[in-house]
Amino acid sequence: MTATSPEENKALVLEAFDTLFNKRDYAAAERYWSDRYIQHSAHIPPGRDGLFNLVRGLPDTLRYEHHVLLAEGDYVIVHGRFSGHGRPAAWVAADIVRFEDGKLAEHWDVLQDEATKADSLSGLPMFGDRFPT
Repeated sequence: MTATSPEENKALVLEAFDTLFNKRDYAAAERYWSDRYIQHSAHIPPGRDGLFNLVRGLPDTLRYEHHVLLAEGDYVIVHGRFSGHGRPAAWVAADIVRFEDGKLAEHWDVLQDEATKADSLSGLPMFGDRFPT
């Protein structure tokens, strides 16, 4: 079993998300996701193939960007935004991943539509320091 540090895991999750969601390089993405990948998200079919096939079905305009990244032990939480998926609002996500043998082995997420300034009761953006345009 290969152990990776929290700092290595943070770098790996960013590389993995960029490779899959932004570059759409499925062969390269296999290096990051375990072939025994466990998916807990209700909106994503099981396993690595379930995730990859979901992404294949999304528009090529899909983009992922991250904002806050936290890691402890084998777990990483990344606060990010998925845009260009064909829906009226971008999704702001908290993705939680567990690493095993240097690969993404398990995933949970919390997603919500990104609020506009007019919809934000707090008056603050949900992602970064400005509201979506």
